[in-house]
Parts: sequence; C-alpha cells; structure tokens
Amino acid sequence: MFSNDKTLILVAIMVGVVALAGIVAFTGQGNVRHVPIFWQERVEQTVAFEDVDGKVQLQGISGIGGEPNPHLITRTSFAYVLTVINNGDTHHRLYIEGLNVQTDLLEPGQQETLTIYPEKEGVYEYFDKRQYFEHLGFLEVRTVVHGDEFTGIWRDLI
Repeated sequence: MFSNDKTLILVAIMVGVVALAGIVAFTGQGNVRHVPIFWQERVEQTVAFEDVDGKVQLQGISGIGGEPNPHLITRTSFAYVLTVINNGDTHHRLYIEGLNVQTDLLEPGQQETLTIYPEKEGVYEYFDKRQYFEHLGFLEVRTVVHGDEFTGIWRDLI
C-alpha cells in the first residue's frame, strides 16, 4: 500500500511538470498575449531638420539627446527605425553615406521613416543632401553582444 502512494505521488508530480511545460510553451508562442514574448528588438529615434541662422542642423527629438547634429547610435543585426521630420524652411534630404540610405526630398512639414538593418560595425557620416552635401554628423553602428561568444542554448536566445 505504501508503494502505491509513492507511485501515485510521483505520477502526479510528473503530470504537473509536463502540464506546466505545456502552459509555458503555449503562452510563450504569443497564444495568450497580444504580442509574442520574443519579438525582434528595434532601436527607434526621431530627428528633425531645422534652419537656424541660415545654417542647417539636425535636432534630436526622441530616443536621443536634444543637441544639434547628434551622434546617432544603433546596434548591428537589429532594426534601426529613424523618423526624419523637416521643421526647416527649405527642402531637406537625409543621406547616410556607407549605408547608401536616404529619405526623399522632404518639403517643410513633411516626414519620412527609414528602417535600416545594419550588418556590420562602423561609423557612417550623415548629410543634408540637396544640390550639395552638407555634413551634419555621424551614425555609429555597434555590436553590443557578440553571438560567437555564446554556445548551445545561450546562442539561440540572442
């Protein structure tokens, strides 16, 4: 009789562990929440062109400090979403050299969102590209966590 109680308790514990694993797997796939638990990371920033005393500058609005012509920073292998607003008096176009990414020619009051997937580290210059290039600042792409340092299950979690 004592042996049957032990077996029943072990079976109950095993059923509980399997049920818990099933619940975690079901909810982890986003079946309960409105978004999956594991979503792709993205860096979002907003900048605006401004014409100040006859000079063009890019002003950080969201995701970066408010200084003129900010040093933009993002990560490799993650989506970089950059919203560019033209708060200036003339047309402007943001061009990032090396990544060969640019906005359309923005009229005053217009905005455009760029989505960039940088693959390698580097420091890239950004310009106001109209009739000529006017250097404004730098976009730096960094590798924050190097995936080769991890193996097994840890590499899959990155």
